[in-house]
Amino acid sequence: MTRIADLLFEVRMLKDLNRNGYAFLGVGQESIAEHCFTTAFLCFVMARLEPDVDAEKLISMALVHDTAEARTGDLNYVNKHYNTVDETHAVSDLIQGLDWAKDIPDLIDEFNQGETMEARLANDADQLSFILELKKLKDLGASSPESWLPLVVGRLRTETGKQLAREILGTRWDEWWTRGYSE
Repeated sequence: MTRIADLLFEVRMLKDLNRNGYAFLGVGQESIAEHCFTTAFLCFVMARLEPDVDAEKLISMALVHDTAEARTGDLNYVNKHYNTVDETHAVSDLIQGLDWAKDIPDLIDEFNQGETMEARLANDADQLSFILELKKLKDLGASSPESWLPLVVGRLRTETGKQLAREILGTRWDEWWTRGYSE
């Protein structure tokens, strides 16, 4: 049980670690855990839109896809030009002594390879999570998301991901709150 407690504290650390790409935007902030939650919820939705996929695998992939960052930190695309991260080693240490957790590296590898439908959807959910944040920032008046949105949308690989992106981009971030408002 001690190893399980260690794992839980390590994954909990993702709440305290911010994604660092927002520095390039000049606005916004998000923890790795917040990003993973949104990605997992997007996968939950996508599993309902794509009933032939393995929903548990899809959602699990989203939950664990960035767990190595508790050990490695979050590297944005510029950082990756100058730093090499051994994600495999980080994940191996993360699950050391937990035989039941051996599927975590398999899920992360599948996510990174992006070959299965579940992996393509999970990767799209990863991008859609960022699109949601960029759209909110744009709606609040930030100008930098304007140049990033086309790049992130261009990464989408599934029709479901592209349809969701179109709807997100066509909806104001707070419209769910104000639609039908009356006192």
